[in-house]
Amino acid sequence: MIEFAYPEGATPIDPNESEALLLTHISTRAELDRWEQENIVEAIDWVERTRPAEILNEQFIRKLHQMMFRHVWHWAGHFRHSEKNIGGSWHHISTSLRNLCDDTQYQITNQIQSPDELAVQFHHRLVWIHAFPNGNGRHARLMTDTLLKYTLECEQFTWGSGDLRKSSETRSIYINALRSADKGNYDQLRQFVRS
Repeated sequence: MIEFAYPEGATPIDPNESEALLLTHISTRAELDRWEQENIVEAIDWVERTRPAEILNEQFIRKLHQMMFRHVWHWAGHFRHSEKNIGGSWHHISTSLRNLCDDTQYQITNQIQSPDELAVQFHHRLVWIHAFPNGNGRHARLMTDTLLKYTLECEQFTWGSGDLRKSSETRSIYINALRSADKGNYDQLRQFVRS
């Protein structure tokens, strides 16, 4: 089994979840990262081909995660069944996602805030729910970009214009912005997503 090393702010994979690796030939974290990224590129292509109109529902949220990790993890698209270092109890994931989707749709329908503000708060809440065993940050960023492009018809975020998968200054800024948002201050996250 691979000895996982995690970048700052990443959620450790539960030992039972790590046994669900589909690619038994993987022996290093670098190989795992490469296979996951290739799968994510396929998911991005799928989103661009299908141009989804209805994304604010559990079915799409799960489908996108499945498309992002289906060739790598058996649990792709399945909600977590363990507690993590972030998010509420795994028993509340469906309810939390439904509330997020309903709140977001209401805000869109009633034009309560700007598209960027809505997307920043959507992203933060989706990361906080932490629905899946792993890949939640990458999934939340792609969900948010899909919301911006296909629902709000706006430019996607730049996400600090750096690689957020590995430990870096850009990742540290992102993690600190999320932690600030946890306390109700979205200024850093709002600035980061367009930098």
